Amino acid sequence: MLSWLRWLLQCFVHLCRLLLRRLGRRCPPRWPSSRTGGTIRRPHAQPKPAWVRTEIIRLKALMPAAGCRTIAHCFNRRFAVPKRMTVGKTYVADTVRRNQYAILRARRRLKHRVPRPVPRNLIWGMDLAVKTDVQGTQHVMLAVLDHASRACLCLRQLSDKSMLTLLQHLVSTFRRYGMPKFLRTDNEAIFTSRRLRLALRFLGITPQRTDPGCPWQNGRIERFIGTVKAALAQTPVHDGTQLAIHLLQIRRWYNHLRPHHHLQGRTPAEVWAGIDVFFTNQRSLTWLKVWTSRQHSASLWWPHGAG
Repeated sequence: MLSWLRWLLQCFVHLCRLLLRRLGRRCPPRWPSSRTGGTIRRPHAQPKPAWVRTEIIRLKALMPAAGCRTIAHCFNRRFAVPKRMTVGKTYVADTVRRNQYAILRARRRLKHRVPRPVPRNLIWGMDLAVKTDVQGTQHVMLAVLDHASRACLCLRQLSDKSMLTLLQHLVSTFRRYGMPKFLRTDNEAIFTSRRLRLALRFLGITPQRTDPGCPWQNGRIERFIGTVKAALAQTPVHDGTQLAIHLLQIRRWYNHLRPHHHLQGRTPAEVWAGIDVFFTNQRSLTWLKVWTSRQHSASLWWPHGAG
């Protein structure tokens, strides 16, 4: 009798435990799945924030020829330390494959984006370029560009890649065109030297440096150097003297003859001087009316068909 009661009590306790377990069980958490569009219970890893996907799309739009490893390296270099966020090449490839249309739209926006107007002598861009002549000798070139007018203020060949030579060309440019408020460069050793930074601070100029692996942050001077290299590639360069002549001709052509799209068809020299060739004032309209009336009276006295 006691054994039967003990067995019945054990069954009751077991049944109570099953009921409590069934009623007290919580619903497992679920996360959105980017693969299926629904939800999953136990993902392999926590989903990345939305800004990670946006940044990868932006990097791919800026570097369309770059692979997944390059984009992953650029992303990790920028956000591994400040935001403690890294991505792998597999995640980048998966994101790029699913967002092809978003990347095309981002590239279109970047291509047709009009830079905001800035005053003259506010920001200058400076960078170095290398040109190899037919004899295999490399020549270092210095380029300085004004961000507001796109005017090339300095395009010269450097005798050597030293801070004193660079500072000498900068001072001569400052004496001719004035001093900017900011001077933007990349992270090359000659630009990050302590003596150059102290000299610029002494002159009242704030040096700006782009982030590592982000040349688009100084895109105006990078685009200008691409134009210079394309112009130099048309004719062979035999020595440094011929290179200096070519640089002078390219600078004149770029500043005075080549119209710029984001300057509404004006040249950098016209924007630097404040000349608007498309502006018509009252004096020009008066001269146009007088010239038109004279042409009309001349046509009455001298028909076009007369010999």
